[in-house]
Amino acid sequence: MGTISAVGTVKQPLVQEPERLDALLKALPSEPGCYLMRDGEDRILYIGKSKKLRSRVRSYFRDGQQISPRISLMVRQVVEIEFIVTDSEAEALALESNLIKNHQPHFNVLLKDDKKYPYLCITWSEAYPRIFITRRRRFRSPLDRFYGPYVDVGLLRRTLFVVKRVFPLRQRPQPLHKDRTCLNYDIGRCPGVCQQKVSPDDYQQTLRKVAMVFQGRNEELLQLLNEQMLRYAERLDFEAAARVRDQLQGLELLTADQKVALPDAQVSRDVIALAADERVAAVQLFQVRAGKLVGRLGYTADAEAAAPGSILQHVLEEHYSQVDPVEIPPEVLLQHTLPEQDLLEAWLRQRRGRKVTLQKPQRQQKADLIDMVVRNATYELERAQRGAEQQQLSMEDLAQLLDLDHPPRRIEGYDISHIQGSDAVASQVVFVDGLPAKQHYRKYKIRSSSISAGHSDDFMAMAEIMRRRFRRWSQAKAEGASIAELRKRPGTALQTDGLTDWPDVVMIDGGKGQLSAVMEALRELDLANELVVCSLAKQREEVFLPGASEPVESDADQLGVMLLRRLRDEAHRFAVSFHRQQRGERMKRSRLSDIPGVGPKRVKDLLAHFHSIDAIQLASARDIGTCPGVGPALAEQIHRFFHPVEADQEAN
Repeated sequence: MGTISAVGTVKQPLVQEPERLDALLKALPSEPGCYLMRDGEDRILYIGKSKKLRSRVRSYFRDGQQISPRISLMVRQVVEIEFIVTDSEAEALALESNLIKNHQPHFNVLLKDDKKYPYLCITWSEAYPRIFITRRRRFRSPLDRFYGPYVDVGLLRRTLFVVKRVFPLRQRPQPLHKDRTCLNYDIGRCPGVCQQKVSPDDYQQTLRKVAMVFQGRNEELLQLLNEQMLRYAERLDFEAAARVRDQLQGLELLTADQKVALPDAQVSRDVIALAADERVAAVQLFQVRAGKLVGRLGYTADAEAAAPGSILQHVLEEHYSQVDPVEIPPEVLLQHTLPEQDLLEAWLRQRRGRKVTLQKPQRQQKADLIDMVVRNATYELERAQRGAEQQQLSMEDLAQLLDLDHPPRRIEGYDISHIQGSDAVASQVVFVDGLPAKQHYRKYKIRSSSISAGHSDDFMAMAEIMRRRFRRWSQAKAEGASIAELRKRPGTALQTDGLTDWPDVVMIDGGKGQLSAVMEALRELDLANELVVCSLAKQREEVFLPGASEPVESDADQLGVMLLRRLRDEAHRFAVSFHRQQRGERMKRSRLSDIPGVGPKRVKDLLAHFHSIDAIQLASARDIGTCPGVGPALAEQIHRFFHPVEADQEAN
């Protein structure tokens, strides 16, 4: 890897040092490869590829070059540029895909991960893999696989339900019993994973067949099972042959229910198209296998960031970098010509090991397929637009309700949760443009010594949270900063001073008492006149403003109040879940603390090693002794604490 970086201890953006920038550009090779742009804190801003590195990187800094505001912002922060030379464009494409997947640079994010569409995950990293539906494609082990995102979640759930009835799979994430199987094993739904009645190799072999369903390889799976059934029959193993026959019948019912017949009965292809407005592009990818529609995947992209062809290319690069080579079809139909179509085609051919054709269809039959995908993408876009319109109307109604001069973009909601003062916590939830922005949620543990088991004070707790939430803004104002100017400052994900999260509206769950406590805390911070604060009382869904003895004139079912109610309910859910988590952890710790010789540090070590008290209870004395800091004698004592009956029997 080559690196071209700033010289000296103080790193300045390249655009501020023309001489160094010119020397850097001249030093870049004119070969294919990837380039990584870093900022002054050594964070990767952007990863790109090019047939000629020097020409591509030079284009970012050329005067008069038409680049988007997003890329312009990125260029102003570049301090260092690293490059990796490859032998070909195809290698550069594969390398770029892997680097983006590993580093997730801020300015490479074109597809929006808004958890709208679910994925199916198979945890191949585990000896007995789990299979489940998730809306968050977390970075787990590289061995784990995600299939999707699926547009039709109902069909996905039905498919998984049928698969778990056809094939013997683990039905529970955790065993129901410590030393015996559950009813699922007795009725043949589970192979007895919890008691290891099936070997990991045999179980994974079953799951590989299941994966073929979600890879669209149903015809191949049916043929494989037919051959297996015939082999069992030839060996006179009729019981095994009957099990495979039942699997075949279940799969045939599944495929008959979920597939739509299309022309060209023997052809497998993917068809991709999009529909876009000024801001959002809805992308649909239809998977056609043996002339039947077996999968419909959906993506949402930033329409302002790239042209339609570039968006489709980015979707295809990300999609095919995530799938097994056997899932790549021999033909991909495109709505728009791709900017690097030949390069992508060569890369797919290299991955699949066989010819792959990318084409914008001209024949009527294939063009009709594109039209069908475009219609579906248009419906998805219209649905998103209707939701956006409803959210806009809600924000406009709330602005009118609270007498604001513009619709509130960022709204924050707060709630307190405890049981008579014990395990008191608070939640902060954030809605941006009327939708939950979970990346901005925060949880608080109440620190006040006056709030403890048997003594609660919601007013004091809410005031504490306000002081902690807005302390940094109060300090900035005390140092002479203007809150109005800070609010106008364009916020980016790369700012680190923490002054980018000013809310347009703060909503408190409660009545006039909670609102008065919050305003007193904000007056201490000298922010009472800067923030728009309201409270929402539960019983009558009444909205209160500071200093008003009567609620705002409103209807519980009007759009603005409905928005506040959704915010309040989400804050309550988030606070209660955190409270239950804290209470559960305290109860676990207190139970372990009852064991003689186990202090706070041993409790922490045990929970860190076993992750749960249930796991400690199920462990043998020898397993407990593997925990750092726990000797054989203490391990035996811990085991006897959870198994007193066994200890008494041994003593007798």
